[in-house]
Amino acid sequence: MTEPVELSAPAGPSGPPGVARGSEQVELTGMAVTSAFGRGLEPLLAGALEGRAAFGPVRRFDVAGRRAQVAAALPGAPALSGELARVIDEACDGAGLGAAARAACPLFLAVHGDPDLGRAAPDERAEHTGDAFAARLARRTGLSDAVRVYTSACVAASSAVADAGAMIAHGRAARVVVAAGYLVEPDQFALFDAGRALALDGRVRPFSAGRSGLLLGDGVAAVVLESASAARRRRVPALARLAGWGRAGDGYHVCRPRPDGSGLARAISAALCRGGIGAAAVGYVNAHGSGTRHSDTAEAAALYGALGEHAAEVPVSSTKSVHGQALEAGGLLELVVSVGALRAGRLPVNAGHLGPDEACRLNLILHRAGRPAGAYALSLNVAFGGANTALLVGTP
Repeated sequence: MTEPVELSAPAGPSGPPGVARGSEQVELTGMAVTSAFGRGLEPLLAGALEGRAAFGPVRRFDVAGRRAQVAAALPGAPALSGELARVIDEACDGAGLGAAARAACPLFLAVHGDPDLGRAAPDERAEHTGDAFAARLARRTGLSDAVRVYTSACVAASSAVADAGAMIAHGRAARVVVAAGYLVEPDQFALFDAGRALALDGRVRPFSAGRSGLLLGDGVAAVVLESASAARRRRVPALARLAGWGRAGDGYHVCRPRPDGSGLARAISAALCRGGIGAAAVGYVNAHGSGTRHSDTAEAAALYGALGEHAAEVPVSSTKSVHGQALEAGGLLELVVSVGALRAGRLPVNAGHLGPDEACRLNLILHRAGRPAGAYALSLNVAFGGANTALLVGTP
């Protein structure tokens, strides 16, 4: 994997130490997605806006003997490589990228690894590393061989977006394709089931009283990020602006978040600082909202830590409540939904809600027809080990 982009810089008039924005505006000019709702943004967004969950019995592999037997999955046995190639092609076509532009475009890929690694003979395993998988995918879709692979669980895709944004904003790349993929499979399902993390009632209920855990879901997505000047030269309209990004670690516990949410609050503050906006300009938060007791409570605290009293007013939902937890792909799947919601002028429902939890005093979107309260949306993700990310997107 390529060395990570250095983001730190001396303090400036725009914010605290460690936050550098760069002079180029970053735009999203193409995107494509596959979820348990099907291929394309339209069915996914419709499900999210209606609060209609895609969870159902797992039929892709044997779950006999498992505590939980539900996930949000496409029918049949789709191949990850094929699904990734499809969304990359669709996103590049949507951005109007021809063969020459694709050939100069790096690929940042967030995946758990090559799905074929476990079946490879010992002398063939070097051909099935994450880097080798990404390189084959880049060749298949006509992209540059400058690939970067992210495997850091639930912040993998959002970290890839942040790195791509930093490269473009600082003039080190004209554009980057970011892709991510996870298809529900038996190994991760068994691990989460054994860890008693999966909801036994078949629903994800973020920030709700009576919530009992997460559920896994398919997610494959790709976006084209590029500088506004490059898009302008190509006369390609922006779908959204990547206005800011932030990352922070708290290292509190191997799997539990820090209860006060201070790490995530720092990530949110950094994203707002890079975007040059105050808390009141945030009109929607697509929360990490895993539906687990400790995580949701810590995230609510983080929102108050970063947004102050605006945290009680800004509309909040977690789209995991309808499409499930897509692990390495979650950050990109949720970013695409957030962009789609901003463009539609309607907000996803926080599905599965049973009643208020006093530890999560948020303005949850519980009914259809919610409207953004501002021009910007935050998409938040957290991962084991105390990793936290925040992506800030705005209307073009």
